[in-house]
Amino acid sequence: MAAGNTAAHDELLALVARSLCTRTLNRFAQESRLDGESLKDAVERYEIDYAWQVLGSDRLRDETIALLEAKLKEAATDAQRTCVAEVLKAAAADQSDELLMSFDNDVAEQLAAALCARHERRTHAEAEAVS
Repeated sequence: MAAGNTAAHDELLALVARSLCTRTLNRFAQESRLDGESLKDAVERYEIDYAWQVLGSDRLRDETIALLEAKLKEAATDAQRTCVAEVLKAAAADQSDELLMSFDNDVAEQLAAALCARHERRTHAEAEAVS
């Protein structure tokens, strides 16, 4: 990865890390008890899994790409698809084995918005260079 790409990748990874809402199993169990439900019911209702599993899932990758395409109003490039996959894979690798998170975190929305903004900046810079 080139230096500029590494910096951009690190920036996206930091954004994903800031947007995560994780809990330990013990904390999640305590919250479930307070809500009067079993841990099993809460896990099913909130679609909870290990954070590394959620971040590394095809579901989150595909949702992020779909949101990016909707924002850009065009198909994602291979480079954008690769970037999404790499950032989510790196974020998954950074997670503790004991952290849980829900699929309803706004990771996909924030990552797609950041990639869209980066795309718009590049497009604008390219248009100015041609002018």
